[in-house]
Amino acid sequence: MKNIKFLSFNSKKKTFEKVYLIGPKVTGTIGRTFLSGLIIILFFYTMPIIINFVNQEILVDEFKNKSRKIMVYKLSGQGAERENSDKNEIFNEQDLLSDILILNETEDNTVRLSATTIKQLFEDTKYNLSEVRKNKLVKPVALTWLPYEIKEIENVKKRKELFIQIVLPLILEENNNIKLDRIKLFSIINKSNNTEVEKRWLRKKYKQYGVTSKDLSALKIRMDEIPISLAIAQAAKETGWGTSRFALEGNALFGQWTWSGEGLKPKESDSQTDHKVMKFNILQASVRAYQRNLNTHKSYEQFRKARANLRDQGKKLDSLVLSEHLDKYAETGKKYVEIIQQIILQNNLKDFDDTKLLPSSKKLESLI
Repeated sequence: MKNIKFLSFNSKKKTFEKVYLIGPKVTGTIGRTFLSGLIIILFFYTMPIIINFVNQEILVDEFKNKSRKIMVYKLSGQGAERENSDKNEIFNEQDLLSDILILNETEDNTVRLSATTIKQLFEDTKYNLSEVRKNKLVKPVALTWLPYEIKEIENVKKRKELFIQIVLPLILEENNNIKLDRIKLFSIINKSNNTEVEKRWLRKKYKQYGVTSKDLSALKIRMDEIPISLAIAQAAKETGWGTSRFALEGNALFGQWTWSGEGLKPKESDSQTDHKVMKFNILQASVRAYQRNLNTHKSYEQFRKARANLRDQGKKLDSLVLSEHLDKYAETGKKYVEIIQQIILQNNLKDFDDTKLLPSSKKLESLI
């Protein structure tokens, strides 16, 4: 590279000297000043380009929260394939969510009751949270929609109580379904030979829980309950205790996302956001999808391992312990975990962890 030079007047020697700006050596105050200025200009010129590249190529692809991406399917039943990081397996999401699809599609003409009617229903059936906290029994009242009027209840305590009364039986119902499945699974595990009916049931459950390796131990880890207090707290956080547009218009209790299915577009989303919040025809489908999400999505592998460790130690499923592994549920990470734990503690939600749903059939009597 050629030297860049110019003449500089030396006031002491009263002579002109050659000053090199770029070349084998850089001499003179003016040369160093010029070179420093050039470096600063290049820095500010290139930084926006570098930052833009990082945002597009690294942050978006590597750190964008996709932990709610379980609902990548259309309600018509067209599914997509995804990877299961636990075993690096590929499975079909339509198989994973087949029972949720059926539940969602068969309940499309449901009736929304008013808040006044719901309160009267609870009074008539003597269903109140004070009694539940004492006797640990919950009436099997399964509502399909939250009342629009819930957002107009100014008394915060009463609004929270109504919300808990509505979602508690739904969460217990889904946990009961899992309990019955686990009883059947352990019965199969303890037998040396299985009937054709049992084998068909196992194949179905392998698909529902994304265990294509047909590993019984993997299925046992995934087929497990979600602590009731944790589910209530997450539903409360995601819906603002039942007042959000997603909850009232789409039965979305847990803010699950979809890229191709039926959903509601967030109003505040920018033009680059292409996801929607998943819609459900009934609240029960939302709860089941939430549980299936935590039990199968790769983001919650540590959650499932921690739950299995509690089981192995003969301990109860502790919502405060397990919530530590839900930092990937929201963009806010550990802050989200802190909020969930705060909701659990401030509202004494752990009181509901050992509650039982009064049986609606003989099959469920064994769980009481």
